[in-house]
Amino acid sequence: MVDLVIFGTVALDSLETPFGKADNVLGGSASYASIAASFFSKPGILSIIGKDFPKEHLDFFNKRGIDTSGIIVGEKTFRWQGYYEYDMNEAKTLRTELNSLESYKVKVPESYKNVKYLFLGNMDPDLQLNVINSIKKPKLIVMDTMNFWIQNKKEQLFKTIKKADILVFNDGEARQLFNTPNLIKAANEALKLVSKAVIIKKGEHGALLFCDKKHFSAPSYPLENIKDPTGCGDSFGGALAGYLAKTKDLSEKNLRKAVVYGSVVASYNAEDFSVGMLKRITSKDLEKRYNELKEIREF
Repeated sequence: MVDLVIFGTVALDSLETPFGKADNVLGGSASYASIAASFFSKPGILSIIGKDFPKEHLDFFNKRGIDTSGIIVGEKTFRWQGYYEYDMNEAKTLRTELNSLESYKVKVPESYKNVKYLFLGNMDPDLQLNVINSIKKPKLIVMDTMNFWIQNKKEQLFKTIKKADILVFNDGEARQLFNTPNLIKAANEALKLVSKAVIIKKGEHGALLFCDKKHFSAPSYPLENIKDPTGCGDSFGGALAGYLAKTKDLSEKNLRKAVVYGSVVASYNAEDFSVGMLKRITSKDLEKRYNELKEIREF
């Protein structure tokens, strides 16, 4: 049985950065998040793919202990094409093909309905809410979102956020959602909606964790080699949720550790295209970089 359900996209990406390019590689929020989570727990994916989706990717998921019984097959896989300039914090979209995702109706396997930990990757907030309502008694719901849904489905997004325990989004989305340039104000407004914590991702500048009357600033790992930041936010969220599902400890102190592990996995993800680096690293690598981040923060 899975101990963490991850809902999001499974995609095929084509992208170019100043350091190279990759065509038709594995992408999507659920792909990155589930691989990141698999370092800590046994995740299951809720998503849709097409008949054109390469079997080798499904085989890889299964080899990593990721349950794929929640992935349904439509006609054609969601595809994204984009590029990055030297400001690697923002992707420029050239083309998006929703394909089967456009008519996707979530089907939650019976074996997933009793799960206690749920990570909602970037998706339509109405679909996110459908997933929440399909899980019987979740102990923890971690939710991610993006600017598209803030612009186009803000009312529905707020309804879904109110069902979450932890909200994860980036600094630009925090400012946009609460119409303020001040991240502290945005975090305080978000804390009125969720039950446990708010995490604001700041890319190369780390992440901020806000709980009731406490906050924590996690550093980013200083990278010399950055190839492709696609999926770093999803890797962060998946690792965080996977670690919490493993430890079953939702204390503020353990949330800090989860944020740092999320930063560690995201840092590795940026060092290669697609999930290339996540395929090669081990738990030993994660622990080494986790300890380095602890040293960076000591004074």
